[in-house]
Amino acid sequence: MRLRHWFLLAGVLLALGAGAAGTLDWLLSPPAAQAEAVLFDVPVGSTLSTVGRALAAAGLVRSPRAFVLLGRWRKVQGHLQAGQYEVSAAMPPGEILEMMAEGKVHTLELLVPEGISAAEIAERLGELGLCDPAEFMAVVRDPGSAAAFGVEGPGLEGYLFPETYRLPHGLTAREIARTLVAEFHAAWRGVGDSASQQGLSMRTVVILASIIEKETGLAEERPLIASVFRNRLARGMRLESDPTVIYGIDGFDGNLHRVDLENAANPYNTYRIQGLPPGPIANPGAAALHAVVEPATTDYFYFVSRNDGGHVFSRNYQEHVANVDHYQRRRSR
Repeated sequence: MRLRHWFLLAGVLLALGAGAAGTLDWLLSPPAAQAEAVLFDVPVGSTLSTVGRALAAAGLVRSPRAFVLLGRWRKVQGHLQAGQYEVSAAMPPGEILEMMAEGKVHTLELLVPEGISAAEIAERLGELGLCDPAEFMAVVRDPGSAAAFGVEGPGLEGYLFPETYRLPHGLTAREIARTLVAEFHAAWRGVGDSASQQGLSMRTVVILASIIEKETGLAEERPLIASVFRNRLARGMRLESDPTVIYGIDGFDGNLHRVDLENAANPYNTYRIQGLPPGPIANPGAAALHAVVEPATTDYFYFVSRNDGGHVFSRNYQEHVANVDHYQRRRSR
């Protein structure tokens, strides 16, 4: 330590009084042998002095002046990064300084599984206290967001890529959305050329991938289901996908009824509309995106659940009716 800083620290000791100050090592030691971690905020524009005083007031350092002098000796004044930090009274002041100078802010884990919707992501963000769900959905639904983030809108549904994220407090809803969309762009680089060669737009691929994601949870089935939907589109057949209908029902109660399949007012009702629904119905992962551009080569046009998580596929309507009777109607009797 430079000589003049030793004198400054000595001055601190004298200012505190011999009986209260103890030694220099004591001043720069943790206030407690054991302590639970707490979250400590460093606001934008904070100085060493303001942080030192706040730490001392919270019982996290022994001396604000000793903390400041240590920071000056380490030349971190002006370099403390704003954010929320996980610290405890059992941490040495030097360790706290290093954490703040390097910006090792406290983060929370956001898990975005494959096939989750934007509304469900918003709920998770709210539960974690990372942002207001309504603010996040406003960003998702804003037509300007898609253009700003380089995806084919009008919204961000479908482009909020499934991944496990570590996010700090203090991010805006827009910054969080941008982080998720950036992961989509990384995944899109693996399928974009194939899509372009096949004349498929980004939006078409994402819509189909989102439907595939909701139709099956089995990795080996994704290319098969992709083949069914691409075969149906090529022949001009309706997609007739239950998950798309469900997406378009406000307050869906878990039961899909015949009246729902006949509802022409639902823009996502692929039993009534021709071609693709107006947008993605979920946020697909990389495997589903790849399945769209690399579908299995089949002559399948139908599939029905086996009630065990898998599906049985058929080439024509007669086969499909027999499969429905075997796996669905008999089961319901």
